[in-house]
Amino acid sequence: MNRKWLPNLAELLDRLSIHQLKEVLIPEQKEKYRLEMRWICHDIDELIQESGIEFNSELLRLIIINAQINAHIWYNEAKARNGEQQDVQLLRLTHGLNGIRNRAMNRILDMIGDGDRKDWKVDCLAADFADWEVAFDLEEDEHEIRDLSQEANPNTSSGRSRS
Repeated sequence: MNRKWLPNLAELLDRLSIHQLKEVLIPEQKEKYRLEMRWICHDIDELIQESGIEFNSELLRLIIINAQINAHIWYNEAKARNGEQQDVQLLRLTHGLNGIRNRAMNRILDMIGDGDRKDWKVDCLAADFADWEVAFDLEEDEHEIRDLSQEANPNTSSGRSRS
């Protein structure tokens, strides 16, 4: 077989996050998910080694964002799977969270130079859930943070206490 489509790093990280949830939340399939996670981790390690991807705090933060969003989506969808009453607002939130998840995955792809396989469905009701919006670029906010720090502690030039 000659495959035409293989998952990229962002998709593997996303799948790892979902499998981690499943390992804990579907205990009767724990061993299956554990084995699949080993395979996913192997492929992640291969991609990192082959392409020389630099692991840094921004990549770590994007992975954490992805994992947190996947957990929220999981718990929202679990209510539907369990036959609980469908809350339209909760379903809309899940849809909106998926857009944030896609944006995090797209940022990972940008970081590693693999931006031609992005998921472009990222506007999923985002305006309705502004409280869930994630600051993807912390460096853009650096001047605002510095200003707030100086307001909180005006006796220092950097905003940090020197005790």
